[in-house]
Amino acid sequence: METTMETKQTTTNETVMQDQMIKVPLVTKVAYGCGDVACNISFGVISALLTLFYTDYVGITPIVIGQIMLLSRVFDGVSDVIMGYIVSHTKSKWGQSRPWILWSSIPFCLSIVLLFTVPQTTATATWIYIFVTYNFCTTVTYTALNLPYGSLSAMLTRDSAERDMVSVFRMAMSPFGRILVGMCTLPMVKLLGNTQQAFVITASIWALVALALLLFCFIKCEEKVVIPARETAAKKEKVPGQAKRSFKAVVTNQFFWIVCGLWIMQNASSGVTGILLPYYSKYILLNDTWVYSLLYFLELISLVGVVIISPKFMKKFGKRNYLMMGAAVAMAGQVLFMMNPSSLEVAIASHIIRGMGAGPLNAVIFGMLCDCVEFGQWKSGLRQEAYLFSAGSIGTKIGPGLVSALVTTLLTVGGYVSSTTGGATQPQEALDTIVRLYEWGPMIVWAVVLILGAFYSLDKLYPKVMSDLAEREARGEM
Repeated sequence: METTMETKQTTTNETVMQDQMIKVPLVTKVAYGCGDVACNISFGVISALLTLFYTDYVGITPIVIGQIMLLSRVFDGVSDVIMGYIVSHTKSKWGQSRPWILWSSIPFCLSIVLLFTVPQTTATATWIYIFVTYNFCTTVTYTALNLPYGSLSAMLTRDSAERDMVSVFRMAMSPFGRILVGMCTLPMVKLLGNTQQAFVITASIWALVALALLLFCFIKCEEKVVIPARETAAKKEKVPGQAKRSFKAVVTNQFFWIVCGLWIMQNASSGVTGILLPYYSKYILLNDTWVYSLLYFLELISLVGVVIISPKFMKKFGKRNYLMMGAAVAMAGQVLFMMNPSSLEVAIASHIIRGMGAGPLNAVIFGMLCDCVEFGQWKSGLRQEAYLFSAGSIGTKIGPGLVSALVTTLLTVGGYVSSTTGGATQPQEALDTIVRLYEWGPMIVWAVVLILGAFYSLDKLYPKVMSDLAEREARGEM
């Protein structure tokens, strides 16, 4: 009788895993991508325009902004860990990760607007307001939204190829949030009077767009992955030392750390371009409206184009080899830029090539992280979507945080002059600093991507990982 019951349970577990190797519907892929479009509206505001707004419309010295942003990353890292714990223990009629997209959407969209409602008061009060609203946006609401949103991708299906396609949809669509903000914000601000109030009105429009996208994502993305062995273990007992086991499983997942580094570099790349391009366009190319919008659009649309065609290259070359090819292309584009950084024509060609080179990393990064979830379960017997995505999402914070601190510090050292009127005449040393930073920042980032990619070997091991997991889960084991 016992053998018969075990056989029945094994058959049930095999059926459950096969049922979870599902094809994700097109509408779900699109809806999931819409979620990251919304996240990138906020990310685009922060990475591409906020520093310029603070220095040229509020009158804050660049180094002060950098210090605020860097200090905020400390709180940000803590919030990621806390949110990972909260999500992993969430139980609702909508699942584990999905409900947080609904619950955090309105506070998240409100936080985008609050970034720009800086009061005209004393310097200390202004700094405090910036620190509080910046952390409310990035540390609290963005974390509460983006972390469960990211882990949701591992709960849509266990089919690696389908998860790769979900990641492709996400990364092909997500830049449109930044494109929308990057191309339209400054022209709209100029149209509305080129004042702080114009920024507030524009940010309010972006917040409403983000809210609609998030609600669509929540409605159409349902969690499908359920691991019977994990559910059974959770009902039976609370294992002593579970937190210690979970922590150890994360820190000993070697491929997770490589992917985390790649995630940091992906966001550092966006941070370098986002922070420096407005200054480069305004003070070197002498046009912060259409030239800035053009360069920002060309780099991101080139990235999107490559992401869209990435599936066949990922299948042919593997995720690791494909991202390394992209890093080499991005570095070539940067070499071209360094030959004549004051030429608009060279800048256009460089941004297109660099965007094409960034495409592979953006296409594979989240598929790699999902693969790390499976590898972690295979290695430790623990499945940790929320914990791995929470730890990995620190890359979203560390990359831009370090970039903003370094860039704003060097701008201040270079003698950058802040103002409250939309700009000021800059000394030659400040102009030279802008050029040097925009030359070497992206080059260093892509060199690091190339090095990290060389150490990622999970692609070869992955078929064995999934085969072994199928056998173990068929026996009711993790």
